[in-house]
Amino acid sequence: MKLLENKNVLITGASRGIGRGIAHVFAKHGANVAFTYSSSIDAANALERELHDFGVSAKGYQSNAADFEQAQELASQVLTDFTSIDVLINNAGITKDNLLMRITEDDFDKVIEVNLKSVFNLTKAVQRTMLKQRSGSIINMSSVVGVKGNAGQSNYAASKAGIIGFSKSIALELGSRNIRCNVIAPGFIETEMTAKLSEDVVAGWRAGIPLKRGGTPDDVANACVFLASDLSSYITGQVIHVDGGMLT
Repeated sequence: MKLLENKNVLITGASRGIGRGIAHVFAKHGANVAFTYSSSIDAANALERELHDFGVSAKGYQSNAADFEQAQELASQVLTDFTSIDVLINNAGITKDNLLMRITEDDFDKVIEVNLKSVFNLTKAVQRTMLKQRSGSIINMSSVVGVKGNAGQSNYAASKAGIIGFSKSIALELGSRNIRCNVIAPGFIETEMTAKLSEDVVAGWRAGIPLKRGGTPDDVANACVFLASDLSSYITGQVIHVDGGMLT
């Protein structure tokens, strides 16, 4: 059963990791996929080809979600190419971890800009078309760190906590127009980034998770499918933890 047949989705930061996993699962469910990437043209082209194999439309756009004007231009171009934007997934993000005594002002500002301001930029950019459609689902990617904090990640935690507050406010603002806004808070998700960690470190993480494993991009993507589909038509302003029980 294809839950997203003919829906048009825009995913930021989809050339690798969780974003790439989301793009794949959405295409499997029949969604047409527009996605952004920052610099990896080869990875973006490869993803386009992979998504086309599912029989859907797909196109990558090199765009900086942290830049307000680029976000406006992106939404306009996607609307031209796909005729509607039914789902927005704000997934783009970076880390610049350090203890407060060592973190620089630039490291703090950059993480807030890329992780949090990008959510404002893209949400504002797609708002007009969703208001005209009187429908839409906005899914913002936070983190368990945005809920409980983490030593050495004050900038990242602040950005991800801000996403939760922003999303709950947008859910209240746009709910009367049938536009929903929800948050996913992933825990320890195993991607090419975590593959660089030592096996001992990864084993330690897994041992502390009730389900005794790290999550996969598909675990996050499946939660996104639920929030993007009509199965969740009465759900807005919520935070869904995809963390194997870490915060239980």
